[in-house]
Amino acid sequence: MMCLVEEEECIKDEQEPLLVNRLAKLLMMTFNHRLNVVKFNELKRYFGFPDDYLIRILPKYPELFRILNFTGKRTCMEIELVKWDSTLAVSVIQSLARERGEVEPCFTCCLPSTWEKSWERFNEFNRSPYISPYVDGRQFVEGSREMEKRSVGLLHELLSLTLWKKASILKLGHFSREFRLPAKLNVFLLRHPGIFYVSNRYQIYTVVLREGYNGSELIDKDPLVLVKKKFGELMQEGRHEYNQRRRALNLEKKKKKGMVIAKSGTKEQRSISQESEEDDRKGKQRDLYNPEERKRFYDVLFEEDSH
Repeated sequence: MMCLVEEEECIKDEQEPLLVNRLAKLLMMTFNHRLNVVKFNELKRYFGFPDDYLIRILPKYPELFRILNFTGKRTCMEIELVKWDSTLAVSVIQSLARERGEVEPCFTCCLPSTWEKSWERFNEFNRSPYISPYVDGRQFVEGSREMEKRSVGLLHELLSLTLWKKASILKLGHFSREFRLPAKLNVFLLRHPGIFYVSNRYQIYTVVLREGYNGSELIDKDPLVLVKKKFGELMQEGRHEYNQRRRALNLEKKKKKGMVIAKSGTKEQRSISQESEEDDRKGKQRDLYNPEERKRFYDVLFEEDSH
């Protein structure tokens, strides 16, 4: 466990420049280049930021960020971008287009070819020019095709910056003013199934970037994702070992009380209480078919009655 903690801290230190660029890109997509700290803390895990990023990372880059708080209240604290960096104002879609030598950046549809109507809507949407999410959205009319194109590009860029290429729709909705997101975000995302997948697993609405996954497998795994996966596997192993020890202790208690019955033909031993719990779970009653076990069972009952 300690080795994994040290590995995670080492990765966080190595990825500090990446986190700085990520935060700068997020601030560049907002209309006033500011983000409320309390709100951003709801999403910081998605982007890989540690709990102490305000005191450990931001003070090192005064030329890029500054903390504002005009009222003195903790809820009004904001992070502001001091310097605009044009080299960072390039979206993932634009970078891929440059790598492929494409003239016009465009979105990728990740749907089966049998979804004909969805493909038709996607192709029609993709024909209009791509609008960078780093362009000021206030110049577009609300509800226009240009505004829709910019909103799709912005959501695509936001999800691309996350570690798992997904985020809670409810938490994204808290930034509707800062990023000028559509009012009914759920409905908006469902209009573009080729780019976004909306999940309601565990009754939590989550938007997933389709191109970030191959089936259920994340394609581009961040080093922090790999470490967190190791943490999860280690916790599962610990939980399994804990359950095994608890079963062994319960069995030992039953042995001391003389309630354990040896099952013939196997080396395993089970208590009467464990047998009854299994019966309730399966919804049917079991009988002790072995004559020797049945005889021993009644001997135990009669001995208890005699006392």
